[in-house]
Amino acid sequence: MRKNGVSNDQIITLNFEDMANEPLHDPHHLYDYLQNKLLPDKMNYIFLDEVQHVHDFEKVVDSLFIKDNVDLYLTGSNAYFLSGEIAKLLTGRYVQLNMLPLSFKEFVEWHKQNDLFTDRADMFNKYLQSSFPYTLFTSDDLERMEYLRGIYSTIVLTDIVTRLKVRDVPVLERVIRTLFSDIGSPISIKKLPILYKVIITRQITKRLIVT
Repeated sequence: MRKNGVSNDQIITLNFEDMANEPLHDPHHLYDYLQNKLLPDKMNYIFLDEVQHVHDFEKVVDSLFIKDNVDLYLTGSNAYFLSGEIAKLLTGRYVQLNMLPLSFKEFVEWHKQNDLFTDRADMFNKYLQSSFPYTLFTSDDLERMEYLRGIYSTIVLTDIVTRLKVRDVPVLERVIRTLFSDIGSPISIKKLPILYKVIITRQITKRLIVT
């Protein structure tokens, strides 16, 4: 953007995981802050990172959408964005780009470009361990596993559990482990003995309570 003549004053970036921006988690404070930063006679480029931390952020987005001199970019990485709820709030007014892990082709190409390619079988085994870009930059197995555990904890045990108000977290974890162990195979309820057992148990319990 800067190479194309966009000045620094036209670019506004905020990361809402930064404690320095915590006061802007209030939608009114955020809107006032952005409004004061806008240049009236130029296009303004606003980047709001991890915007799900802002309460009622869609109200701020709606107010910015109606301005002709604002180009707005939002990023989020939790269950709120994955659930499809964001589509209901911003229908027809945005373009959504999903960031995915590397494909096997991209994984192999990166290793070739960095002279780290061995053979396709070895590459595939490494690819199965992780296809997240960050893990390409560490050869430490412990660091790689800690990174993957962090992603799992953040998305599954924090975002999903909190967002969907999951009460039986141990059952959710057992179901997820079963699904992970059966990747690439068709899954039915009967192939999830843990979940199937839980459902039957709850039905019996409910009938007993009613009786």
